[in-house]
Amino acid sequence: MDCTLGGAGHSEAILKNLNGMVPGGLLVALDQDPAAIEEAARRLAPDKDRVILVKANFAMLADVLNDLGINSIDGVLFDLGTSSYQLDNPARGFSYQHDATLDMRMDPEQPLTAKDLVNNLTELKLAKIIKDFGEERWAVRIASFICEERKQHPIETTGQLVEIIKKAIPAGARRQGPHPAKRTFQALRIAVNRELEILESAVLAAVQSLRPGGRICVIAFHSLEDRIIKDLYRRLASPCTCPREFPVCVCGGKKTLKIVSSRPVVPSRKELENNPRARSAKLRIAEKI
Repeated sequence: MDCTLGGAGHSEAILKNLNGMVPGGLLVALDQDPAAIEEAARRLAPDKDRVILVKANFAMLADVLNDLGINSIDGVLFDLGTSSYQLDNPARGFSYQHDATLDMRMDPEQPLTAKDLVNNLTELKLAKIIKDFGEERWAVRIASFICEERKQHPIETTGQLVEIIKKAIPAGARRQGPHPAKRTFQALRIAVNRELEILESAVLAAVQSLRPGGRICVIAFHSLEDRIIKDLYRRLASPCTCPREFPVCVCGGKKTLKIVSSRPVVPSRKELENNPRARSAKLRIAEKI
């Protein structure tokens, strides 16, 4: 199961190796973006008999499997965050590199947009989102500048927001590190799509659906996601909650996972040359017991 279809690169690679992994195997691929489903249908057309594409958020993983009559799966992949397919389409409003309507919805049918958050949230709530989800040290200042600007006129575009962020962050800080708008845009995208809110329950559902010996692979691109996955894997691999001084376990916790990668797998130098966007990617792998 590919829970984050995107541009279908991972699905295509899985299909090439599917028979070697699971003879006669089937791939179920999910995405909440109808444009991604449409494009993937074209890209994966040669393997259309071995793949089922479903428009759904990965939070609906268990329901999708139930609807398809699939009781268990041999492997599941999550590639978190925004896909290159979405980033490369300026009209979707994910990128701070292009001026477009402030949107950031992975599912264009959902009502809430980044424009709604920027123009309607209180200054306190806006600062909290930028700080918690973007880990932005200038979150309070950025939120203050946004609220002052929107008193004059609504903030409609990514370009407007980028200029506000640049004004809010002192010049010295802007000269260091990534693009000054990166963390704020990340935070708004996470909030719009409820990415962290649904992540743990979706991964737990995936683990529950795995057959013994099946593997779960999660690629995270920032520390908040990676921390959730790291802690969840550890919890499922070491479920005992007894105090350390207890000579034997009495809580009855049972291991669900074996951690395959004790440290996250990161991209090689060669991969980064071909795909610079992978620079912050961390892959964590676990196996169902």
